[in-house]
Amino acid sequence: MRGRGFGLTQHSLAGVLSCEALDLSCGIQLHGIATKTGLLDADPFVGTALLNLYGRHGCLDDVIGVFEDMPSKSLVTWNSMLTLFGQHGYPGDCAGLFRDIMKENCALSECTFMGILSGCSCEQDLVLGEQIHGLVIKNGFESASSVLNSLINMYVKCKFVSLAEKVFKELHVPDVVSWNIMIGAWAKTGKPEVALELFSRMSMDGLLPNQATFVSTVNACTGFEVQVYGEFMHAKIIRNAFQSDAFIGSALVDFYVKFENLKAAHHCFNEIREKNVVSWSALISGYANRSSSTSLYLLQKMVSLGFQPNEFSFSAVLKGSCASELQQLHCLITKMGYECNDYVWTSLITSYAKNGLISGAMAFVTAPGERLSVVSSNVIAGIYNRTGQFHETLKLLSALEDPDVVSWNIVIEACARDGNYREVFELFSYMHAFGVRPDKYTFVSLLVACCKLYNLATGSSVHGLMIKMDFSRCDTIVCNVLMDMYGKCGCIRSTIKTFDEMSDRNIISWTMLISALGANGYANNALERFRGMESEGIQPDGIAFTAVLTACRHGGLVREGLELFQLMKTYYKVEPEMDHYHGVVDLLAKNGHLKEAEEMIMSMPFPPNALVWRSFLEGCKRLHKNRVPELAEYPVKSFFIAFD
Repeated sequence: MRGRGFGLTQHSLAGVLSCEALDLSCGIQLHGIATKTGLLDADPFVGTALLNLYGRHGCLDDVIGVFEDMPSKSLVTWNSMLTLFGQHGYPGDCAGLFRDIMKENCALSECTFMGILSGCSCEQDLVLGEQIHGLVIKNGFESASSVLNSLINMYVKCKFVSLAEKVFKELHVPDVVSWNIMIGAWAKTGKPEVALELFSRMSMDGLLPNQATFVSTVNACTGFEVQVYGEFMHAKIIRNAFQSDAFIGSALVDFYVKFENLKAAHHCFNEIREKNVVSWSALISGYANRSSSTSLYLLQKMVSLGFQPNEFSFSAVLKGSCASELQQLHCLITKMGYECNDYVWTSLITSYAKNGLISGAMAFVTAPGERLSVVSSNVIAGIYNRTGQFHETLKLLSALEDPDVVSWNIVIEACARDGNYREVFELFSYMHAFGVRPDKYTFVSLLVACCKLYNLATGSSVHGLMIKMDFSRCDTIVCNVLMDMYGKCGCIRSTIKTFDEMSDRNIISWTMLISALGANGYANNALERFRGMESEGIQPDGIAFTAVLTACRHGGLVREGLELFQLMKTYYKVEPEMDHYHGVVDLLAKNGHLKEAEEMIMSMPFPPNALVWRSFLEGCKRLHKNRVPELAEYPVKSFFIAFD
C-alpha cells in the first residue's frame, strides 16, 4: 500500500493492528511508524488498537505505557483497558479504572459494564460485583442480555450460584451463552441433575446446543454415580455431529476415564479429528491410574507426533509412575524445559516421596550450595506432615527466609495434628507479624483448634477477624467449620445465624447444623432442619442420618428415630451402618425399650461392636437396677469379641 504511494491513515493502521494473526515484532514496528507519523497522537483509534495488540500478547506493561501516553481517550479505549485488566486478573486496577471513567463523566456502555465485571473473578470480588450490579440497574442496563450474562458469569466465578440463578431468571429470553454459563455453574458445584435439567429446558426452548453446551453437560455427567447419563449425552453429541470436535471429544475421554471405561475413552479419542494437548492429557490420565507404563508410552508417542506436553500431561504420568520410571520421566521433563515449572516440579517431588524416595526428592530439588525453593519446601513439608513427621515439617520450613501463606498453613496444621493447639495461635501471631495474609485454610485450622479446646471466646475472635477480612461470607468450607466450632462450644444461636447467612449450602452444612442442634438439646429443631434439607432437594447421606439419629437419642424421640431408621433403606436407599444401629439401640435402651433394642441387635447384618453392647447393658442396668436380663440366643462369642 505504501509502495504504491498511498499514505497511512488512522483507520488503515488500526485495521492492521487489529489482525489476530499479527505477531508482536510486527506490532512493535507498526507502533514505531504510528509514533513517527503522528497517527498515535492524532486519534484514540490507533492507540486503542495498539492496546489490544499488546493485550493479546500479554504485554501489560506496554499496554499501560501506551494508555498513559495517549493524549485523548475514547470510551472504547477505557472499555478496552477494563477488559484487558479483567481478563488478566487485576480486579483492583479494573475498579480504579472504572472510578476514573466515572470521574471523566463518560457515558457508560454495555462494554464498560462487561469489562469491569470480567475483573470480578473470586469470592473477595463479590462486594465490587454487587456494587456494579447496582449501577447496571441505576443506568438502565438491566435488560441488556450481554450485561446480564456478564453479571451471571461474575456471580458464578465468585461462587454465588444462587445469585447467578436469580439474575438468570430475570432474563426475558435467555440466549445460548446464558444457558451455557448456568449449565457449567451447576456442573462445577456438584449438582449434575440441575445442569441436565437446564440442558433439557434449553432444548425445549428451541435453542441448539453448541460446543460449550456439550462440554459443560458432559462434565456434569461425571458427577453421577452411573455412566448412563454420559452415554445419553454422547448419543446426543453424535446426533449433532460434534463427536470429532477436539474440546467435546476431550470431555468425553475425560468422562469415560473417570468411570474407568478405557475402551470407550480410547474410542472417543480416536474419533477426534484434530487432537490437541488436552485430549492427549485426558487419555494419559486414564491410563496413569491403571497402567503407568502405558501412560508413559502415550506421553512418548505424543512427543514423537510433534505435540508439546503441558504441565497437566506430565502431572498425569507422574501421578501413577513407579520408582523405575521416575528417572526416565525426570530426564524428559528437563529435556523439554519444564524443570522450572512449579506444578510439574511439585508433581515430580511428590512422586519421589510417594515411592519412598524423600531423600532422592531432596537431592534432586536442591542445587549444590542452594536452599530449597519455597514451593519445593512446601511440597516436602506437606508430605512429612501427612506421614506424621511433624518435627521434620517444622525443621524444614523454619529454614525458609521468606515463607508464604502455604508454608505457614502447613506448620499450623502440623501443630494441630500433633495436639499442640495453643501453639497454633502463637504461630498465627507470628504469621501476622510477618505481614502474611491468612487464607481460608488458615482460618479452618484456627477454628478446628478452637473446637478441640472448646474455646468460644477465641473462636468468636477468629470469626470477627474473618468478617473483617471478608472470609466468613464467601466460602462454604469455612462456614461449615465455623458452625462446627459454635455448635461444639454450645453457642447454638451463632450456629444458626451462620447457617442462615450462607448463600451456598451443601449437605455438610445441613449435617453440621443438625448435629449442633441435637448435641445442644434441640432435637425437634434438628428434625425440622432435616426435613428442610429434603425440601431444598438435598438427599441425606449416611452421615446426615447419623446426625439426626443422634439428635433423636439426645431428645428421647423414640418414634421419630425409629421411623427415620426404617425409611433409611426403603425410601432413601441408604444402607444402615454400625453407627446407625448403635444410635437406634442406644435410643431404645435409654428409654426403656429393651425388648426392641434386643431385637434390633438380633437383626443386625454384622456382629455388633462394643458400643452397641455397652448401650444395651447400660439400659439394662438403668431399668433393672444392676440386674441384666437373659439375652435371646445370640452367639455369645460375638459379645466377648466386641469387648476383646
